[in-house]
Amino acid sequence: MTAAATAAVAAGQTPARRRGRRAPAWLAAVPLLAVTAIAFGVPAVAMLGGALTVDDPATGAGAYGTGNLTASLQGAYLTALLGSVKLSATAAVLAAVLGLPLAQAVVTSRSRALREAVLTASGVLANFGGVPLAFAFVATLGNSGVLTRQWGLTEKGWSLYSFWGLVLVYLYFLIPLMVLTITPALDGLRSQWREAARNNGATTLQYWRHVALPVLTPSLLGGFVLLFGSAFAAYATAAAMVGSAVPLVTLQISDALSGNVLVGQENVALALSLDMVVVAGLVMAVYLPLQRRSSRWLT
Repeated sequence: MTAAATAAVAAGQTPARRRGRRAPAWLAAVPLLAVTAIAFGVPAVAMLGGALTVDDPATGAGAYGTGNLTASLQGAYLTALLGSVKLSATAAVLAAVLGLPLAQAVVTSRSRALREAVLTASGVLANFGGVPLAFAFVATLGNSGVLTRQWGLTEKGWSLYSFWGLVLVYLYFLIPLMVLTITPALDGLRSQWREAARNNGATTLQYWRHVALPVLTPSLLGGFVLLFGSAFAAYATAAAMVGSAVPLVTLQISDALSGNVLVGQENVALALSLDMVVVAGLVMAVYLPLQRRSSRWLT
């Protein structure tokens, strides 16, 4: 019998009783669960309740119904929702295509300083957005921007305040985000796979087509989903740069809350927010299984 067990018996407690009196392990997660419930649960419940509350125009009394949800999927609101999906998907695809070779160049570089510099810069640029980013692009590529006047882009049909102009601005922070997302997956590609492909007579193109890309496909799709969600939720950059020139659901929510178009549309704004949550939920439903599948190969 150990000294600890002897002391426990002398005190009238057996080791089994001492173990039984220990607090359950899940109690350590209670603070995190409480913060999560307050930070995410309460706003979600309030948003759901507001989205399902329909005000009577005559009496102003509220009653539960689906009128706000129906309105959020019609007319200008539906156009804005589809516009956000189109913009986010386009920017995410381009960022994934451009970010992959950049990340591969960083991973295969023998310069540790270059790798650290690129990854550090990507971490900064991935979080650089909002009004400062919009102002930087307006000053550079706007109607009176430096490069616009120097290269005569206006005469060539260029306009920053358009769909493709907004895509270009989004790429500024989506490409660095893709580099950060896909770099760990590229690091997980084993050198033995490339050597085995070479020993069997495969070219570099064949290696990427038949080995690397199939293994990276879940990570690439997961990165695309992450980029889509980031672009889909962006607001300040588009609001400061294009205003209502490009229909976006985030801008429609802002207009409905502030009453810029119609007064008393706050609950419709909450319904639009609920639509965004549903889209984000569908995106995450695709992202999580892809991450689990890629981790089996890259760990």
